[in-house]
Amino acid sequence: MADMLMTHTYATFERLQSQNAVLRETVALNSGIQLAAWYNKCDNLTVQSDHHTLSLYVADGYESYQKTPHGWKNGGGPDRFCLMPQDSESTWDIRGDLSFVHLYCTEEHLRKVGEQVWDRSPASLNLDEQIFGDDAKITLLYRQFLLSYDWQQAANQLTLSSASTLLLTHLLQNYANVKWRLPTVTGGLSPGVLRNTLEYIDAHLSTPLTLADLAAQANLSEYHFARMFRQSAGLAPHQYVMQRRMDKAQQQVRYTTLPLTEIALNCGFSSASHFSNRFKAATGSTPSQLRTALAG
Repeated sequence: MADMLMTHTYATFERLQSQNAVLRETVALNSGIQLAAWYNKCDNLTVQSDHHTLSLYVADGYESYQKTPHGWKNGGGPDRFCLMPQDSESTWDIRGDLSFVHLYCTEEHLRKVGEQVWDRSPASLNLDEQIFGDDAKITLLYRQFLLSYDWQQAANQLTLSSASTLLLTHLLQNYANVKWRLPTVTGGLSPGVLRNTLEYIDAHLSTPLTLADLAAQANLSEYHFARMFRQSAGLAPHQYVMQRRMDKAQQQVRYTTLPLTEIALNCGFSSASHFSNRFKAATGSTPSQLRTALAG
């Protein structure tokens, strides 16, 4: 599990662990937000927690039922989502296979995003319960980012934290009691700030960089930094950082005799196999294949 700066015990996570649910993978992000991939079947449980839970059905789920005042209701299936706000209570009967991913966060996480994006902090911040909903943006962020990256790799911390912040921003904009339009961000970073940020990235490629780290270099909120960086660099921060990791890796594979495991660590990858897969996706060959070709 990735290191995190803040810890939080999530009641829904603990509850599922005490039931039939099988935990396939979990990671705590540096902000304290937690992701968990689950499988469940033939289970009945009631959940009430002091945090928010955003659930996406990844596979199956057609035989998942929620108890309502009018009886049991189903409507699950791949890409359906459920939003269970803090202090809400729900009872579930899982009668068939269900693979799903949870994102757990607190009101403090939502409030921080609200302050960063809109520079506002409402007296009350409530999310609306959603059961078996359909939201293309939530599906996209889950499948393209959260489910496409190895959670245990420090090199992916930036992508995971960025996608989680985008999800919370989307929840505030569409499923909260506040009705705020996203602010327009025009213009990029000043040349000096951009140069300092790029130098910081290059000096810390061996570490699990986060969006908070980079935004701090520019003295901006994560939201504004990400958009201004894209304006200046032409890539999102997580895309640029991965590109620089690959550039450094290619240089070291080509022009040094360092062991490949050491090169992987130098570029922020704790797993040699994950490094090899990323390298091949970027260059068309694995590090060892490139070394062999150069030697021949």
